[in-house]
Amino acid sequence: MIQIPILYSFRRCPYAMRARIAIYVAGRNCILREVALRNKPDEMIAASQKGTVPVLVLPNGEVIDESLDIMMWALKYSDPEGWLSPLENHSDEIFEIISTNDGSFKQHLDRYKYPDRYHDVDPLYHREQGKEYLKYLNNRLSQNKYLFGDEFTLADAAIVPFIRQFANNDRKWFDALNLNQIQLWLKDILESEQFNNIMTKYPVWKNGVDELIFPSLKNSLES
Repeated sequence: MIQIPILYSFRRCPYAMRARIAIYVAGRNCILREVALRNKPDEMIAASQKGTVPVLVLPNGEVIDESLDIMMWALKYSDPEGWLSPLENHSDEIFEIISTNDGSFKQHLDRYKYPDRYHDVDPLYHREQGKEYLKYLNNRLSQNKYLFGDEFTLADAAIVPFIRQFANNDRKWFDALNLNQIQLWLKDILESEQFNNIMTKYPVWKNGVDELIFPSLKNSLES
């Protein structure tokens, strides 16, 4: 039986990013297995037939394969920065914003970024539709530094990887938008120590190689 949770992840996947950032802040060590999405390890598929990252395998054999559930697993163990505090008074609103991000905004993002994967789509149409969500977030951020106050919390962590992906698809276009608040919000987060520490590049995991321990990231390669 494994003695420490195993996290199957892919560096650039926004779902995996938000799982890693919650684990990082909570300080809950996991074995990190970076996967290649075109050659997913059999061990990951055996744990979760869904075949998408992140996948967390706990020492008791339990599998958590939804990114938000992994975030909550980590933060309920340790929440040193109070990421869950806004849930006391804004739970419905927070999960509605995240649901919109994961639903309609993600659909537009995918069709904007990967139009060749879909039949008869106009990426610019989906870019404009996605911009409506950005406007909504920008309006919220005109009132506070972050989405639910002046501290970075669960909602920011859950949403920022997707906004990053949307912005990076055409950064010149994004930076030219009249949406100063969300641009500053994104810049501030992407330049933060915690975000940069969860975006370190690691080699693709192969069975039999040394394990990386995240977030302490101690491994034989350091010696």
